[in-house]
Amino acid sequence: MLLILKTPLDEERLARLRRRLAEAGFDSEIIDSGGFSLLLIQGDTAGLDTDMLLASGVVADIKRLDAPYKLASRQYHPADTVVKAGGVSIGGGGLCLIAGPCTVENEQQLITIASSVKAGGAGLLRGGAFKPRTSPYSFQGLGEEGLKLLVHAKEITGLPVVSEIMDSSQLPLFSDIDIIQVGARNMQNFSLLKALGRQEKPVLLKRGPGATYEELLLSAEYLLSWGNANVILCERGVRSLGRRNSLDIAAIPLLRALTHLPVLADPSHGAGSSDLVFPLAAAAVAAGADGLLVEVHNAPETALCDGQQAVTPEVFKEAAAKWQAIHDLVSER
Repeated sequence: MLLILKTPLDEERLARLRRRLAEAGFDSEIIDSGGFSLLLIQGDTAGLDTDMLLASGVVADIKRLDAPYKLASRQYHPADTVVKAGGVSIGGGGLCLIAGPCTVENEQQLITIASSVKAGGAGLLRGGAFKPRTSPYSFQGLGEEGLKLLVHAKEITGLPVVSEIMDSSQLPLFSDIDIIQVGARNMQNFSLLKALGRQEKPVLLKRGPGATYEELLLSAEYLLSWGNANVILCERGVRSLGRRNSLDIAAIPLLRALTHLPVLADPSHGAGSSDLVFPLAAAAVAAGADGLLVEVHNAPETALCDGQQAVTPEVFKEAAAKWQAIHDLVSER
């Protein structure tokens, strides 16, 4: 059950309500959603007296979470899920930084960027081998050779790697990739989701630009229901009136209220411009994101894919320290 709290918030009455809930056997968690607060009540709330909640003086509205996504719902799984990949934990309170080029171009480029993002604080290396492009004439990635270069970069730097799959037939090629990414275009590719659900490798599921929160969580439910508990969600921007996407910052606290799965933000695709990456990432971290997926390139002006939204290694290193500081500050509240 999710309670929308009144503003300004009466802290004394809220504390009294939470004590009553605890005495009745319910855990509760306060979630700050940018300008208003939510109270998530965990457990079987079917018999909870809603009149008592409204009479508390701090509750503006009540939302029952009788969600169709049972396995992904925090109502049925209150504790945060922590996904581990190559010794790195995603979720559970830390801030995980995943960084690298939009696409793998060649060995020298990838090793240079991998080494720099590791020095800058990244825990995992991202890089596209298979690239879904709007235009059939755009660079489509190196394919299997790109995956081999990612594995080579992992051997040199020790960074676990993340790369996008396009089709279930490619799954055998991803045996040495630590996290398989499902891109926004494939969020509702249900045959692919079923195939990924039948294996145990972590899956990073990106939200489609027109998908609702429920649709994203139902896509995650496919993975979970077919047996894969290692699912990570990623907000990467919704279609807006302009040329660029708009990163949905509200998705971060709301998804974290609805699901136990880790929630990342992709400020690179959520902006489409390198100068917007830092402020959007900072906002996502402040809103409670478990990590960031950032495009980094050593020479953005010559990048074969999305150079306009890639930051340089130097910018990434400086920004990463500030993002971590924001995370630490928010975690202390």
